[in-house]
Amino acid sequence: MITGIPDKHYLRIGEVSAATGLPTSVLRFWESEFSSLAPKKSSSGQRLYTRKDVELVAQIKELLYVEKLTIEGARQRLEGKKKYRKTDLSGEALAALLHDVKLELTSLRDQL
Repeated sequence: MITGIPDKHYLRIGEVSAATGLPTSVLRFWESEFSSLAPKKSSSGQRLYTRKDVELVAQIKELLYVEKLTIEGARQRLEGKKKYRKTDLSGEALAALLHDVKLELTSLRDQL
């Protein structure tokens, strides 16, 4: 995952930027594009990221920069992960998961 995250409860945007290698402008833009990325704001208006927020930033970075997904594709992938987090996958959820896995495997095969 990400190394060099300070051991603090909340991180400011500059600290997250340094830890992830992303400009602060990108982090602010992603806040508007990904509803699940919503750091708290201090009374002075500074963004305060939790470790969970930083991990989400790392996931988004991976999807956009490494897997080369569009913002919409990354958003769908993140929403899809939430959909499958249930401990009991049955019925439609399992069918949807299997369908997504099949599409991903087909896409990988076609890239080879």
